[in-house]
Amino acid sequence: MKQRIYLPFAEGDRTLALGLKPLRIADWIEIDDQFTDYLQRKTELLKTNHSEVFASLPNTEIAQQEVLDLLLEHLSQQFAELYDRTSETITVKATDQTWNIDQFEPLELAGRLVQEDFCLMQPSDRGYILAAASLCFPLRWRLLKKLGNPMMQIHQPVPQYSEQLGNPVDRLFDRLKVDRPVFRLNWSIVETPELYLGHQSHSSTESVELTPDNLWIRVERQTLRRLERSGWILFTIRTYRYPLMMLQDYPDCAIALSSIVQHLSPEMQLYKNLQPIRGMLLTALSQIISTRSAPSRNNAAELL
Repeated sequence: MKQRIYLPFAEGDRTLALGLKPLRIADWIEIDDQFTDYLQRKTELLKTNHSEVFASLPNTEIAQQEVLDLLLEHLSQQFAELYDRTSETITVKATDQTWNIDQFEPLELAGRLVQEDFCLMQPSDRGYILAAASLCFPLRWRLLKKLGNPMMQIHQPVPQYSEQLGNPVDRLFDRLKVDRPVFRLNWSIVETPELYLGHQSHSSTESVELTPDNLWIRVERQTLRRLERSGWILFTIRTYRYPLMMLQDYPDCAIALSSIVQHLSPEMQLYKNLQPIRGMLLTALSQIISTRSAPSRNNAAELL
């Protein structure tokens, strides 16, 4: 259950590419040694910021229930040792939390059980709209501002999205098959290990002098699968964060990241919030590269 390492910039600049890969159903949900911390943070957020991290449109309960049924079946098959299930409750052994299955909207309960966030996309005459979500770990966007919007509008802040990704994403959603789920990776550099970044354009560390030790690589592992009964699409987001200085073990990745940052358009740098930290980031990567050494065999084997 050791945390996986995903460094998607190792493949070069794929900022404006879908970068989709086939997903084995058995690999849909990922649980690791940070499981307890993630679930406890979700519990806190759902208690203190509920309207910010869970929302749903009317008449979404049937599709939500389909998601929960799918998840409970998956957990019983892949992670049975981590949960206790009765007809009325489910217990997460690691956190000693027992949830009454009928106590919550189904998608909210789904989000309480795993490290992933869940976004449920409903087909409509405007394309697929965000109809419900358990989104505890957003990266600088607010669920309530996106709820009910189609994909093109949701991604309006992304530079060149409508020109380069809008139509391919719409085609993907139209053609996605129940038995052929996919996943992709997305990366950012942030100034905090905090998982919930719903409101901030930058973290509170702006008030102190930043060093490379304050910088974190934040990677989203995003999966897409079509629900068989409803025909809706389920989008999951699993957030990983790694200290930037871990790239000392992966100098080739430091080289790739440095090259990408240097060549990103000003618009993409602004969108990714890189401009305030760009100089320090490039300096840190240069120092890592200058002391380049091959990663250990174990570390190399972990890199995905």
